[in-house]
Amino acid sequence: QLKACLTEAAEVSKDYPVVISDFIEGAVEIECDGVGKDGEMIAAAIHEHIENAGVHSGDATLVLPAQDLSAYTQQRVRDAARKIVKRLNITGPVNIQFVAKGTDVMCIECNVRASRSFPFVSKTMGVDYIEAATKAIMGVPTDDMNLPTLETRDRPNGYVGVKCPMFSFTRLRGSDPVLGVEMASTGEVACFGTTKEEAFLKALLSTNFKMPNKNVMLSVQESLQEDVTHCAYQLHELGYKLYATKATADILEKNRVPCEIVGYPTELGQPNSDDIPNAVDLLRNDKIGLVINIPTHESKRLEDNYQMRRTAVDYGVPLLTNMNLVKVFTEAIYQHSKNPNQFTGLEPVSLFEHYQTESDEDAWTDPTEFH
Repeated sequence: QLKACLTEAAEVSKDYPVVISDFIEGAVEIECDGVGKDGEMIAAAIHEHIENAGVHSGDATLVLPAQDLSAYTQQRVRDAARKIVKRLNITGPVNIQFVAKGTDVMCIECNVRASRSFPFVSKTMGVDYIEAATKAIMGVPTDDMNLPTLETRDRPNGYVGVKCPMFSFTRLRGSDPVLGVEMASTGEVACFGTTKEEAFLKALLSTNFKMPNKNVMLSVQESLQEDVTHCAYQLHELGYKLYATKATADILEKNRVPCEIVGYPTELGQPNSDDIPNAVDLLRNDKIGLVINIPTHESKRLEDNYQMRRTAVDYGVPLLTNMNLVKVFTEAIYQHSKNPNQFTGLEPVSLFEHYQTESDEDAWTDPTEFH
């Protein structure tokens, strides 16, 4: 793989060196947002990404408080954050990103500024981190703000906050709707819930993601077969009919998960291709309610995967391209299906829809005034 990439890079441009980054596979990304004052951290919040490290932090789904980090990992993050803020003598906002795998916790970067997650952290923790940072910079006391510190364990209490990204792939004709190290999101939605699954489902549905009410199409790399089998069986048990491309169908059938084989997009029109439905035809004919297409560096059918993802976006079919997101999503809808009264607020209303139902007496502006 390295030889192929370097050869391609040399053909594209012989005048510039190649920059090689080392990625840690299967690692968790963690962020610590906080406020420093003369090298001491006076406010802090530790949150985790649902997606593994490798997805840009601006495109990641954040969970606060962290639900799946061990006490050991969180303590390592606290110790490192405290030392970094002290060593850099930070006064003001700070965002520190970590990657954790096994017992190793490593710092990716430290941004001495407010991050895009500051509003989410402020809302979830119930205190204005920007106000605290401003006061710290101006030398104004923050004793009356009840700021959560690195040692605070009970905030937030009784609920979980989840922030989901929003994308504009539908407006970017031909773009590949898959997440990577470069940021692609153009917005975000944050919601609260009694559990991570409830908050996640609320936030996801608020990004215009539609709950699937019909068939589900799957196409994943063989290395993900164990994970996808568990998720696929949950979907099957919920009553969804599963369609899968040949390699994925072989995995599911081997593991006794019922599914129907679909042809790859590039096989459309080829001899004997009429024997099975084609993935693109099913998407265009509104037969699919959700597409799960998860590529890896081992993927061979790059064009087929791209066509499935792109067609899903073009025809407004919900799309998931990250295995960790698929796991949380299937578990969330599984819990919701088994106990419909457990989750509340799963019917998001846009601001424009809210204004339409709002009476003139309740509005904070005049009916003819823009708001």
